[in-house]
Amino acid sequence: MWLLRLLAAILIVAIGAGLLVYALSGNRYYLALSWRLFKVGVVFALIVFALMFIERLAIIPL
Repeated sequence: MWLLRLLAAILIVAIGAGLLVYALSGNRYYLALSWRLFKVGVVFALIVFALMFIERLAIIPL
Protein backbone atom coordinates (compact mmCIF):
# COMPACT_ATOMS: atom_id res chain seq x y z
CA MET A 1 0.00 0.00 0.00
CA TRP A 2 2.88 2.35 0.70
CA LEU A 3 4.09 1.83 -2.88
CA LEU A 4 0.72 2.94 -4.27
CA ARG A 5 0.80 6.05 -2.10
CA LEU A 6 4.33 6.82 -3.26
CA LEU A 7 3.32 6.40 -6.90
CA ALA A 8 0.29 8.65 -6.36
CA ALA A 9 2.48 11.34 -4.80
CA ILE A 10 4.98 11.13 -7.65
CA LEU A 11 2.13 11.34 -10.17
CA ILE A 12 0.68 14.44 -8.52
CA VAL A 13 4.10 16.12 -8.45
CA ALA A 14 4.70 15.24 -12.13
CA ILE A 15 1.32 16.62 -13.18
CA GLY A 16 1.90 19.78 -11.18
CA ALA A 17 5.38 20.22 -12.62
CA GLY A 18 4.03 19.79 -16.14
CA LEU A 19 1.34 22.41 -15.53
CA LEU A 20 3.87 24.78 -14.01
CA VAL A 21 6.28 24.41 -16.92
CA TYR A 22 3.38 24.96 -19.32
CA ALA A 23 2.37 28.12 -17.46
CA LEU A 24 5.92 29.44 -17.60
CA SER A 25 6.85 28.47 -21.15
CA GLY A 26 3.54 28.27 -23.00
CA ASN A 27 4.65 25.05 -24.69
CA ARG A 28 1.50 22.93 -25.14
CA TYR A 29 3.55 19.70 -25.02
CA TYR A 30 3.71 19.95 -21.23
CA LEU A 31 -0.04 20.50 -20.97
CA ALA A 32 -0.63 17.40 -23.11
CA LEU A 33 1.86 15.46 -20.99
CA SER A 34 0.06 16.45 -17.80
CA TRP A 35 -3.28 15.45 -19.31
CA ARG A 36 -1.91 12.05 -20.36
CA LEU A 37 -0.43 11.47 -16.90
CA PHE A 38 -3.78 12.38 -15.33
CA LYS A 39 -5.68 9.94 -17.58
CA VAL A 40 -3.23 7.12 -16.91
CA GLY A 41 -3.42 7.82 -13.18
CA VAL A 42 -7.23 7.68 -13.18
CA VAL A 43 -7.26 4.42 -15.14
CA PHE A 44 -4.67 2.90 -12.81
CA ALA A 45 -6.63 4.02 -9.74
CA LEU A 46 -9.83 2.49 -11.13
CA ILE A 47 -8.04 -0.80 -11.77
CA VAL A 48 -6.64 -0.85 -8.24
CA PHE A 49 -10.05 -0.07 -6.74
CA ALA A 50 -11.66 -2.79 -8.86
CA LEU A 51 -9.08 -5.31 -7.67
CA MET A 52 -9.66 -4.29 -4.06
CA PHE A 53 -13.43 -4.71 -4.57
CA ILE A 54 -12.97 -8.16 -6.14
CA GLU A 55 -10.68 -9.16 -3.28
CA ARG A 56 -13.36 -8.07 -0.80
CA LEU A 57 -15.98 -10.12 -2.66
CA ALA A 58 -13.72 -13.18 -2.69
CA ILE A 59 -13.47 -13.10 1.12
CA ILE A 60 -17.25 -13.28 1.63
CA PRO A 61 -18.19 -16.94 2.21
CA LEU A 62 -21.03 -18.24 0.08
